[in-house]
Amino acid sequence: MIELASDSGRIVLTSDRSLASRANAKGVMAILVSGKTDGARIEAAARGAAHMKTPLVRGDPLCSICNGELRKVPKEEIVGQVPPSVSRRHRLFFRCATCGHVYWRGSHWKKLIALARRLEGT
Repeated sequence: MIELASDSGRIVLTSDRSLASRANAKGVMAILVSGKTDGARIEAAARGAAHMKTPLVRGDPLCSICNGELRKVPKEEIVGQVPPSVSRRHRLFFRCATCGHVYWRGSHWKKLIALARRLEGT
């Protein structure tokens, strides 16, 4: 991983102290992520990036399972793949183009949006 980061000009983002230390010893930038909650870990990553003067760029949402691209799908395509209560309450669904996992804008999505706004200082 350190070699790949070095060769491609990337930063290692890790919660492994040993890996971060080895990367830094080889001149590869590394951000050590710590915290017990997702929000704390994301905030630690943002602080590390700011300390390195490396902007974090928000891209399109990706699958949390395989990092694949998410694509909008009609509600009819996900019937039977999500709990009936979810298909009744939501109209907008996304499917990972790689692994097929289905997503919707539920309470977790709203919490992530709130966290993103907090990190942006709005």
